[in-house]
Amino acid sequence: MKYLPGTDFVCCVPGAPVPWSVLTFCRLLTALAAAWAFLAIPALYAQNSRPTDYDVKAAYLYNFGRFVEWPGKVAPAQGSSFTVCVLGQDPFGPSLDTTLAGETIGGKTVVAKRISSSQESGNCQILFLSLTEATRLDKIITDLDKQAVLTVSDMPQFVKSGGMIQFVLEGKKVRFEVNLTATQHAGLTLSSELLKVATVVRGNP
Repeated sequence: MKYLPGTDFVCCVPGAPVPWSVLTFCRLLTALAAAWAFLAIPALYAQNSRPTDYDVKAAYLYNFGRFVEWPGKVAPAQGSSFTVCVLGQDPFGPSLDTTLAGETIGGKTVVAKRISSSQESGNCQILFLSLTEATRLDKIITDLDKQAVLTVSDMPQFVKSGGMIQFVLEGKKVRFEVNLTATQHAGLTLSSELLKVATVVRGNP
């Protein structure tokens, strides 16, 4: 494993042992546009297989945690782990747990947690809302008002409904849109590197 000079990139050296989270990273960099240069997507799959959309989304959830800053007074209260929660029917299967295994963010162990209501999100830094929660979205957004929880989903119109980050498909690639107004309202700070690779940023950067 090595770092590319002048960047935050981690690339694989042929024949050298590397963590699961960076396998095939170089292949991904080759495939992505130059705008992706600042967001390191961890590897999602064995070298000879193709990732599913939810493999890619799981990797994004991890990377969002690296490029978002939570209010200092909130982080200690959220416990010793960095928790990525899934609300509703889990579409990831084992992919999310595998992606997060062994990872740390801000010195905290990253863990996945499945919850059944927004009231259980108190220890979540990132909350992924499943498509099964679409009929309850307005209530969930209201329940989370001003809480420092990064909300993410692939529901249609999610960011227009008050969500923070929405996965979208651009061709066959998973990309994302950002509702900057919602993140600022919650006291979250998104890095310029993250905003650069979003397909749409709603609100003023």
